[in-house]
Amino acid sequence: MTAPKKLHVKTYGCQMNVYDSERMTEALAGTGYEATDRPEEADLILLNTCHIREKAAEKVYSDLGRLRPLREANPDLKIGVAGCVAQAEGAEIVARQPLVDLVVGPQTYHRLPDMVARIERGEAGLVDTEMPEEDKFDHLPTLRTPAAKPAAFLTVQEGCDKFCAFCVVPYTRGAEVSRPVARLLGEARALVDRGVREITLLGQNVNGYHGDGPDGRTWSLADLIWALDDIAGLERIRFTTSHPNDMTDDLIAAHGECAKLMPYLHLPVQSGSDRILKAMNRKHTAASYLDIIARLRAARPDLALSGDFIVGFPGETEADFEDTMALVRQVGYAAAYSFRYSARPGTPAAEKPDVPVEAATERLHRLQALITEQQQAAQRAMVGRETNVLFEKPGRLPGQLVGKSDYLQAVHAEAPETLLGRVARVRVTESKTNSLAATLI
Repeated sequence: MTAPKKLHVKTYGCQMNVYDSERMTEALAGTGYEATDRPEEADLILLNTCHIREKAAEKVYSDLGRLRPLREANPDLKIGVAGCVAQAEGAEIVARQPLVDLVVGPQTYHRLPDMVARIERGEAGLVDTEMPEEDKFDHLPTLRTPAAKPAAFLTVQEGCDKFCAFCVVPYTRGAEVSRPVARLLGEARALVDRGVREITLLGQNVNGYHGDGPDGRTWSLADLIWALDDIAGLERIRFTTSHPNDMTDDLIAAHGECAKLMPYLHLPVQSGSDRILKAMNRKHTAASYLDIIARLRAARPDLALSGDFIVGFPGETEADFEDTMALVRQVGYAAAYSFRYSARPGTPAAEKPDVPVEAATERLHRLQALITEQQQAAQRAMVGRETNVLFEKPGRLPGQLVGKSDYLQAVHAEAPETLLGRVARVRVTESKTNSLAATLI
């Protein structure tokens, strides 16, 4: 019997890349590849890349350079680059690093089995970064293997039409496309059958979802959530990432009415300054964002919020930054992600003069200190409270399990292994740096 070929996938960046890597692995499993965590034993290595942050492409080239000894040790090793850097760089990747056998974009990875078969026959330097008319999901295999974890991602929407001045997503992922409802419900049921109890719906602009429904009308994200709510065995629903302009009335209402929709929402604002928001082409104001937050909290008072912030966007003054700090103080985030602005080639903001690095860095440190303070306060407020936890894996200590609370906080507790993959009620006993300690009820 021929030993299976080994596939190693390294995933960079967002949750959608995690989902894409899983689907690539599934697609190649049908051609005889078995996943491995050890690149040194792989017959095929795929780098599934992200292009959001500064110097993303250079990081990929650096990682490719580190793969050279593996190629020298195994001349039959095949190497591919997938994802958003592949989309942005295309054939330039092969030109700069000839050890790359294939380059495939995020909309064409359903063609990976054919591309891999071709490089195994001796072809080299294959590049496919077009935006095809066919839906890649129509050509990907049905999920077959048992789920590795009880929480899974499900891509429902891709691309973005917002064209924020700092963002490359519309150029690397393309225009907004929503997947049909029937297909998504089928995939969700398949995930539940494999042991998944929590599904996070993914999209670059997920709350802009507008999929074709089985009843002939266009469904909103709220419609989809309510349909998922009917799936027996599915216990938790989450979604990310959202845009404030698409936070519709029915979606806000769902946060207060749908028991399976978890009380955690990631809703990026990027800045608290209307002047900077306009320069970013965000098409909302600080006041409109705060109004949405107020309506969400009226619907679900215990809602935990997270956000994204860019500090040092071109033209940002100290007064603009103070507007951001004021917004953060007013909202009170359970978690947030903040970054110093980095120009992405090809975006409108890249043509504007940068804020001095020293000033941007100092502002970022102040913002992160405030966010950390709020996150720790949110965790301390959980002590003594009861919450549900989906236990996902063993902890570091014997007899300990680790999972996520309703509010997406990491929780560890002494619990029997029989609770792995199940939701259990706990009482929080201690707030640690990045997690909560709890006891079973």
